Amino acid sequence: MTPEVDKETKMKNGFIRVAAATPTVTVADCQANGKQILHLIREMEKKQAKIMVFPELCITGYTCGDLFWQRRLLDEAWFTLLDLAKKTHNVDALIFVGLPVRAAGKLFNAAAVLSHGEILGIIPKTHLPNYNEFYEQRHFSSGAELDEEIWGPEDEIPMSRNLIFRCSEMPELAVGAEICEDLWVPQPPSVELALAGANVIVNLSASDEMVGKDAYRKNLVTGQSARLVCAYIYATAGEGESSQDLVFGGQNMIAENGILLKEGRRFTNETVYAEIDIQRLNDERRRLTTWPSSGDSFCREIWFSLRTQETKLTRSFSPAPFVPEDPAHRAQRCEEILNIQAMGLKKRLTHLKSEKTIVGLSGGLDSTLALLVMARTADLMGISRDNLTCVTMPCFGTTDRTYNNACELSRRIGARLKEIPIAQAVEQHFRDIGHDASVHDVTYENAQARERTQVLMDLANQENALLVGTGDLSELALGWATYNGDHMSMYGVNASVPKTLVRHLVQYAADTAEDEALSSILYDILDTPVSPELLPPKDGQIAQKTEDLVGPYELHDFFLYYMLRAGFEPEKIYRIAVSTFRDSYDEETILKWLRTFCRRFFAQQFKRSCLPDGPKVGSVALSPRGDWRMPSDASAAAWMKQLDLIEAKLKQI
Repeated sequence: MTPEVDKETKMKNGFIRVAAATPTVTVADCQANGKQILHLIREMEKKQAKIMVFPELCITGYTCGDLFWQRRLLDEAWFTLLDLAKKTHNVDALIFVGLPVRAAGKLFNAAAVLSHGEILGIIPKTHLPNYNEFYEQRHFSSGAELDEEIWGPEDEIPMSRNLIFRCSEMPELAVGAEICEDLWVPQPPSVELALAGANVIVNLSASDEMVGKDAYRKNLVTGQSARLVCAYIYATAGEGESSQDLVFGGQNMIAENGILLKEGRRFTNETVYAEIDIQRLNDERRRLTTWPSSGDSFCREIWFSLRTQETKLTRSFSPAPFVPEDPAHRAQRCEEILNIQAMGLKKRLTHLKSEKTIVGLSGGLDSTLALLVMARTADLMGISRDNLTCVTMPCFGTTDRTYNNACELSRRIGARLKEIPIAQAVEQHFRDIGHDASVHDVTYENAQARERTQVLMDLANQENALLVGTGDLSELALGWATYNGDHMSMYGVNASVPKTLVRHLVQYAADTAEDEALSSILYDILDTPVSPELLPPKDGQIAQKTEDLVGPYELHDFFLYYMLRAGFEPEKIYRIAVSTFRDSYDEETILKWLRTFCRRFFAQQFKRSCLPDGPKVGSVALSPRGDWRMPSDASAAAWMKQLDLIEAKLKQI
């Protein structure tokens, strides 16, 4: 058994470009169709596609009808296949073409697999439709039980539906195939192929058009790619097929684990391209403990070769992977998250037989979101918002803007407001420990955060209230919280909400609030720089801006998602970040903040190891009791080593 290691990981990062093409066929003219297919292969070769997929029966045309009984057509189809193999001997790709093939005394609707001039294998169609406009059983036999060797130009060719094609240079890449109707049945062959190790499924199809069928077809392709945690390449027939009774639209698609990467325009014969991420698919399968082992595979593996080269990325990555791009979807997501947060808090209050909550309100985004959740929880419980207590604790770094916003927000929400200045208490603490108050170091900052937490905890005890934590997922990842200060609470409602999403949740609340004054306050909070306000202001303005110190949260959330959710290594994260943020940040800046992220993520685990309870809202969370269990003293050396190599290359450039 060959280890699943990408020999060119440092070059390719698991990406491979694939293509689905629809040639303009001439029904029953195999030579003309062969020329069309070869022309498209040459085009795909120029664009470095390494897996090329053509439609079902594209060498003859799907709509030949009873001409499939003609030996002349079948011979021409086979000779055209041999010619295609010969003329693509120097094409560096795995090529799938459809044609009728004779074997075991029967005729099969099949996919031939070509690579470097060889016919590596032939896959027969398993499920033959014989309803409505389809009558394939009139001409073809099912390949469900077929397992034969047929004679090729030089050697025998395996013919079976149970073939998986694995790349010698990239053993993690394993490709299986099914044909059109095979996908539409309750138990598609792709299920068995995926369980046997195939992570790319190709489908050679000739699906005709009907009103609404395109949406169903798209759901099938994306759904199967999600269910099988695979890439799915779907190539279907288009213009050129007989329109005697049917029209074919050429709806080519490439999907990856439930995401549609590329879709061709209907009624236009075109080739679609995308880069699929083999590493991520395999890593995701390993992460899923319910995904069975492929060790006892019944499938036969056939090895093929590809020249290793760096795959140029054309696929896009969302710069905000935690935030839906579609406004309607984003609004729906925000409503759902707010409900999850509120239901989590409601359960905790019900368990404690308490109706009171308390929060430290700074006038910043995180505490604002926490208060919005508290208000929603009170409404769900049918209790007065007078049970909510907001505490503002001005100190050395508090500005008029955040102070006024905190006070006004509390009033508009309908909560009780307490103001407890803490400057004198902190100064007394400095005297107690012998700290010079003019030295604005980490002690100066953290003393304020811990004093605020002490005040909040004791007030919660006084009022039999639950102290609601405000820290978000991004801060937890970076360790941007004072240990046993704002790091601690009795229930952290924002613990799995990244900073980029916090902003959209507050924006959603502002956009949907019926109170215009409340909306105005929320919009101003959104416009306020993110800051812990622990250093004295300059000219009345915030002097300590978090993103100047630890880096932009849009970058850190991008790093966080692809490191934790996708399991990407730093080099791969850097590569896609450079591609995604090329109009916003240069390579050196991205590397600088990625280095900061990796260093802080490892160094600050001890804070995450003792987090308060809080509800999980998305696919990435850092609870030590749930999604993320990491030793607090784990080394970041292997991660930093990759970044050192990138930095060295940048300096050479």
